[in-house]
Amino acid sequence: MEKSGIKIIAENRKARFNYSIEDQYEAGMVLSGTEVKSLRMGKANLTDSYAKIQNHEVFAHLINIHAYPFAHYDNHDPLRPRKLLLHKHEIRRLYAKANEKGYSLIPLRLYFKNGKVKMTLALAKGKHLYDKRETIKQREGKRDLDRIRKAYT
Repeated sequence: MEKSGIKIIAENRKARFNYSIEDQYEAGMVLSGTEVKSLRMGKANLTDSYAKIQNHEVFAHLINIHAYPFAHYDNHDPLRPRKLLLHKHEIRRLYAKANEKGYSLIPLRLYFKNGKVKMTLALAKGKHLYDKRETIKQREGKRDLDRIRKAYT
């Protein structure tokens, strides 16, 4: 999916299944040179990642940006916490909401926008098992309807 100036690096597809998304924010990231080079190669994984607010700053944890294969020394730690760049009022709003019971900060997407690495950060509430079953049921119903529609056209 390539829009004007946007190139998607990685997506957290399980997040929409495991969480109901309340709000989304676009954040920049503080990265080292080898991390950016590795991201340009598409070597990133957002599975099981989350964000935390510490000392009025937002940090993303467990984002796996693989080591850059052509850097023989001074390579980065693949799982280090990375600082996210947001406005103060956005951080205050996220801090107030994230401290409520059941809410989490989940990275949804990692992408390049006009040459800069950006992340879509979601304020999400965890789904219960019965909510997940309902999502599966709706998805299968939609798939069946599409199959029937295609057969009649």
